Amino acid sequence: MDKSLLCAAPAARPAVLLLHGLCANPMELMPLARPLREAGYEVKIPALPGYGVPLEAAPGRPPVSRFEDWLAQVRDYHEALAAQHGPVIVGGLCMGAVLALALAAERPVRALLLVSTTLYFDGWNVSPWRRLLPLAYLPPLRGRLSFREKPPYGIKNPSMQAWVAQAMSHQQVSVAGAARLSAAALHQASRLLRQVHRRLPAIQAPALALQAVHDDVTSPRSVRTLEQRLGRPPEVQWFHDSYHMLTLDNERVAVAAAARDFLQRVAPAGRPAPTPLAPLRPTLGVLNAAFHA
Repeated sequence: MDKSLLCAAPAARPAVLLLHGLCANPMELMPLARPLREAGYEVKIPALPGYGVPLEAAPGRPPVSRFEDWLAQVRDYHEALAAQHGPVIVGGLCMGAVLALALAAERPVRALLLVSTTLYFDGWNVSPWRRLLPLAYLPPLRGRLSFREKPPYGIKNPSMQAWVAQAMSHQQVSVAGAARLSAAALHQASRLLRQVHRRLPAIQAPALALQAVHDDVTSPRSVRTLEQRLGRPPEVQWFHDSYHMLTLDNERVAVAAAARDFLQRVAPAGRPAPTPLAPLRPTLGVLNAAFHA
């Protein structure tokens, strides 16, 4: 018998499942996905109906589903990737990071990439009226009320901020998410957060938390909670020239490089280390290239 037939098949590439934010879409994660793919990872960024809002959203937006349905979709994607690639790296942005934590509390994951994890809505741009949100969650109101996003839309970069503002005005949705957040979506997010807070000590996967010091949506308290309550404390990297949308803002190249370097340590893709990522100018053309690569 030809001994070459006994050789093991090459291992599948490590898989990364990235989850977008609430009432957002996969486009916000494309600038992170591209460098990970170039480093040898299989990257999946699913659109999650009932949780996200497509970039081509029509006026009649699909209804918000329960957070249990969001998590069920994430489980399905995770199981499909695990069947082909083995243990899966899971990550996300904002509430997507919270969904990643929810999955890691009940399924074995290889590692966690937590970008702008939002365990509390207490950033500097959050209205003090937010404390009255539980009233909006009452059944007669939560199906009717919504809250308009306001500048800076999680973005410090002036050019990107203006582009997002224009898209929200004309299309009601942008690469940074929808122009309005419904009370129904926020109610389900609050239910998910309660579950995740309870389960943090059960999560043992290696984790990297990437967070902006001046995040306008969530304060450093979210990272402190991760450090104090995760079963395995995360590595943390802070960014000083961006707001909440780290994957789109001034330091998106450094964010992608930090994520790539972390994964190459904890879950190597088997390729030689790529050359350092070059700085990108914050222009529409650059982001379109990243989104459509």
